[in-house]
Amino acid sequence: MIRLAARLGGIAPFRVMQILARARAIEARGGDIVHMEIGEPDFISPPAVIAAGRAALAAGRTHYTPAAGLAELREAIATYYRERFSVDVASRNVLVTPGASGALQLLLGVLVDPGERVAVTDPGYPCNRHMVAMYGGEPVPIAVDVVNGFGIARRDLEAAMQGGLRALMLASPANPTGNLIANAQLAELADCLATQDGVLICDEIYQGLQYGSEPETALQTGRPNLVVINSFSKFFGMTGWRVGWIVAPEGLIEPMERLAQNLFLAAPTVGQYAALAAFDSATMMVLEQRRAEFEARRDFLFDAVAEMGFGVGRRPGGAFYLYADVSDFTDDSQAFCTRLLEEVGVAVTPGSDFGNHLAARHVRFAFTTGIDRLEQGAERLHRFLRAGG
Repeated sequence: MIRLAARLGGIAPFRVMQILARARAIEARGGDIVHMEIGEPDFISPPAVIAAGRAALAAGRTHYTPAAGLAELREAIATYYRERFSVDVASRNVLVTPGASGALQLLLGVLVDPGERVAVTDPGYPCNRHMVAMYGGEPVPIAVDVVNGFGIARRDLEAAMQGGLRALMLASPANPTGNLIANAQLAELADCLATQDGVLICDEIYQGLQYGSEPETALQTGRPNLVVINSFSKFFGMTGWRVGWIVAPEGLIEPMERLAQNLFLAAPTVGQYAALAAFDSATMMVLEQRRAEFEARRDFLFDAVAEMGFGVGRRPGGAFYLYADVSDFTDDSQAFCTRLLEEVGVAVTPGSDFGNHLAARHVRFAFTTGIDRLEQGAERLHRFLRAGG
């Protein structure tokens, strides 16, 4: 046996991928699965994006780009912020990365020394805490739940700061809860962190997928200790192209570019050229139509599971998830999800994928499939519960 690095002991499996693999295995032998587990839009990339990718291949654009990304894509991202959010972002403050995960990897690499503490929400995206640990940092969970609107109050942050804090990582809209954090609150948290030279890291990967309110960016707060991470994956429907970006103060860009040169050199070239078409007016019209479809799915699924007795609080303001309390049915959400998949062919994700706080009493539903399939999933779920599930 080859000895593994000790750090692997703290890296838990990404359970949703295990659930997906099991669901695919059931399908391979003829079973039918309603997929509400995976956080990936079911729509293919917009036509203009695909056409731009094909054109890049046809033109032989298959060589490396600069580590910071194509100059024209960095400028297009900066222009997006200026035109949509009225924020003056310079292209030199934008760095293109292999997905949002690549952006986070670079940012933590230049910010976090071994032993330094980084606060994360619990529940929250699981890879965040694991990436902190990979750099030798200490992830510090801050519990959020339906009582506090899945948000972090200043007093929660101040309590975490008692042991020193290098950064706080937040997402708005959030995974798995779909909650939004107002810019006024983000500004307050950034100011609080600034007293310890701390950094507020805002994950805006679901920006654009908002319902009942206009999208915002934390950059509108103007706070100098704030960094924004985003991606073409969710709203823009380009998951497999693996292109994200980060907007950061100039003092962080060169170190991150240097680290990128050593870790992965650059984001995928064809994906970068394809992403140039993501901001086209025709593409934005397609994306808005898809956003409206996600909103209709949210409303259907929210009403369906609420009527069945799941605790869902208020309708999520963004992303494509419902984080539901299943304590009226079980005290073991992981076993609940396993039985749901095996017995009635509905795939959902247990709360244990997202942290420890009240995890055993929560599951995440992803409305990343059409309403016709959601209707089938809801009917199967209702049947499962009637049978004593």
